[in-house]
Order: sequence, then structure tokens, then C-alpha cells
Amino acid sequence: MGSFQSLPDDHQYRTLSQKTGFSLEQIAILHNRFKQLSQNEETLRRDDLKTIQDLESNPIRSQIIEAFFDSRNFQKDGVGSVEEIGFEEFLTVMSYFRAPPQHITEEQREEMRRAKLRFLFNMHDTDNDGTITLEEYRHVVEELLSRSGALGRETAKGIADAAMLEVASISVGPMAPDEFYEGITFEHFLKILNGVEIETRMNIRFLNMDATVLCK
Repeated sequence: MGSFQSLPDDHQYRTLSQKTGFSLEQIAILHNRFKQLSQNEETLRRDDLKTIQDLESNPIRSQIIEAFFDSRNFQKDGVGSVEEIGFEEFLTVMSYFRAPPQHITEEQREEMRRAKLRFLFNMHDTDNDGTITLEEYRHVVEELLSRSGALGRETAKGIADAAMLEVASISVGPMAPDEFYEGITFEHFLKILNGVEIETRMNIRFLNMDATVLCK
């Protein structure tokens, strides 16, 4: 794991800054928060993130936490999950929530957008099979709707089913009554969100996880 035995020195900070896009000051703040969450240990575990009070009432709290331990999010061609992460992995995952800089090329902006969408896709592809299935999508939507208190579980389930069928029609076109929809691939996911401005919406405050939550 990419942990540090002590406070990262200037060279390590600069290396991480180049890799993640965070400023040296932001990295210092996040390193302090990492040490607080890990109780000054060199690695962070799921139980450490569960202590963040602002996440307690979030309906997809488990997916947010799991994203920090998903190897796909900090290793090229990574597979599966890990039990603990070091500061470098923590910072890498946090970088997906970073707003894009003002002065970047269109190619860089598109690369950043694709990385953010891949991160979102991985968060919902909970069994790591390369597709978001109806069951995975339904779980997220049910949690979001039923925990609001306005809808019952069955009503939320019906809405989730209808939403998934609409997504299917967008990604693969009209389907016959006896056809089985296997799920959304990443390429379908990109198609569905084409034209949706995600770069600034999915910033450090995404899913109520404000920088102050992790840095105070």
C-alpha cells in the first residue's frame, strides 16, 4: 500500500500533487485528516471511515466507503478489493471528486470526465463483472427512495424497475417482451450520460462528502 511512515516530505507531496492534481496545501490537509481517521496508523480500514458522522445518514454510505477499497479505483487493471489502504490510495480516490482546473485542454477535460464516470460506474458495479445490473441499480434507487420516508419499499422497487427499463431503451434501443436486459456496460453508461455536465457536479462535495467532512 502507498502509506508513509511519517509526514510526507516535500518531494513526496510534489509527486502526489502531480499524480492527483491536488495542491500541496490540500494534500497536507488531507494527510492530517487521514491520520485522524486512522488514529495515527499508516493504513485506513473500513471501520475508520464508518466513524465519519456526515456519512451516517447517507443512503449509499456503504458504496461510498467501499469505493475507497476498490482496487479498480487506484490501480490500473486492478481487480477486487483490499482490506486497508495507505495515504496514497486514499488521496487517489479523493482525487475523483476534485473539480477540474480552469486552464486545461479539451483532451485533458475529456480524460478527467471519463475517469470520473468510470469511478461512478465502478461504485454501482458492485460485483465487478463489467455491467450494472437491474439488481444493482434497483438496490441503489430503493435505498435512496425508501430511506426518504416518503415511499414504501415496494413503491421504490417499482420506480427502480421502471427507471432501469428506461435506461435500457436509451442504451440498447427497443426490446421485445421476451428479451432479457443483462445490464449497462461502461460504454452504455457513457452514452446515457452524454451531454450531462458531470465534471463540476461530481466535485469534492459529491454525495454530501464535503472536503470539510474529511478535513476538519
